[in-house]
Amino acid sequence: MQSKKITKGLLIVYLLALTWIIIFKLQFSFKDIDHLRSVNLIPFRGSVIVNGTISFGEIYNNVFAFIPFGILLCALQQEKPFLKKFIPIFLTSLFFETVQFVFAIGASDITDLLANTLGGVIGMGVFFILSKIFKAKVNKVVNIFSLIGAIILVMFIWLLLLSN
Repeated sequence: MQSKKITKGLLIVYLLALTWIIIFKLQFSFKDIDHLRSVNLIPFRGSVIVNGTISFGEIYNNVFAFIPFGILLCALQQEKPFLKKFIPIFLTSLFFETVQFVFAIGASDITDLLANTLGGVIGMGVFFILSKIFKAKVNKVVNIFSLIGAIILVMFIWLLLLSN
């Protein structure tokens, strides 16, 4: 039971960090955020095209950003079926894309939605593999690695604050 509380806390920290990254673009002030409102409903077009070719860097970043979500969600909801874990990942990504459009703070892009959701699903797969390896200790392992990630994130934020 204590392990689930730790996982919930880590999920909250992760979602706050994800919000800061996606919505606030790593900025500490609203005035520093570019005001941009656009929608791209064609996958792998628009914002991911650089010099006429697909820039996979942004896609990879979106995938990697959502992998922890899939892992932490599975740690909290191991007994739930795939769809009950998939839907919150998809809806969270959709929420971020919608907020960017509504508040004109970024491009709403179907490619981002797909990449974010794929990242969450990969995270679910990672948790599945970890659960086969670590069995009953999987939540403890997830919490340890997530805590290390959270500490690194706090150090990164601290360094950003010092440099600004």
